[in-house]
Amino acid sequence: MACATVAPLPTVCILLSVYNGAAFLEALLASLLEQRGVEWVLYWRDDGSHDGSTAIMHRFQAQAGGAGRCVAVPAPEGGSHLGVMRSYAWLLAHAPQNMPVAFCDQDDVWFPDKLHRALVALACQPEGAPALYCSRQVLTDSALRPLGLSPRLPPSPCFLMALTQNIATGCTVVLSAQAVRLVCQCPPPAAILHDWWAYLVVSGAGGRIVVDNQPTLFYRQHGGNTVGASARLVVRAAGALRRGPRQFMDIFNANISALLLHPALSAQNRAGLHGLRGVLDDAGPARWRRARTLWRLRAMRRSALPDQCVFGLWFLLA
Repeated sequence: MACATVAPLPTVCILLSVYNGAAFLEALLASLLEQRGVEWVLYWRDDGSHDGSTAIMHRFQAQAGGAGRCVAVPAPEGGSHLGVMRSYAWLLAHAPQNMPVAFCDQDDVWFPDKLHRALVALACQPEGAPALYCSRQVLTDSALRPLGLSPRLPPSPCFLMALTQNIATGCTVVLSAQAVRLVCQCPPPAAILHDWWAYLVVSGAGGRIVVDNQPTLFYRQHGGNTVGASARLVVRAAGALRRGPRQFMDIFNANISALLLHPALSAQNRAGLHGLRGVLDDAGPARWRRARTLWRLRAMRRSALPDQCVFGLWFLLA
């Protein structure tokens, strides 16, 4: 994060999918208006709310100022409720293709320098290289009382790491314009969210993953979270063990299949995925091949030891 600020900074497009978020929306929207040192436009859609969310968004749209600064994206034919993954994919498909894109959750509160930090970090990357920025968060309860920090991000995440775990929490993710075009090129599998897919695609195509260990927002933890987070590694690992290996390995295999269809996947990563698929398709007693693969691909790891132990066990047994 030591790179000097460049000027002028580009406008960033914020993507917001709303679903029954009336309790928290106004605090989020106020924090967008407080963003410093950057221009933004907001593309949003309601995913079939039955509370006051839509009315709040229309009020904000009328008050945000500037024609086109707050754009309501119409629902596709066939229904308004898409679910989180498809809703953000729909928004991303309608976002401007010539500017960075920031994912936004309806229940968070952004720090005033959130977008500015992200755009400066992205501007420090080689020109033309796709890049994804993500950061830590301050975890809070529903009343914004701090609970702790999200886990520290690893310094140099790579594609093999992205296969095992998503470290790019969606509410912190900002994609460069080149990364936006990459992510839109190929549909994700049904089982993963937009943030993990973006992390997989950008790293798989040889792009840059830029991590910021300074928190940039308050991340509410409450009963309505789609995913949520835990600051305690042992708690996360124990929860993963309870769920068992099959659910994760089904997602792991689906990700491999979807990524192999992406035209921008690097030749090295494509070859690596074909090798992984061959090992995973070899059922029966040949677990030694999986153990050898874990040893050979030591970069295919999770960022914390308890999480890595769980992943290794899953990879061997599922």
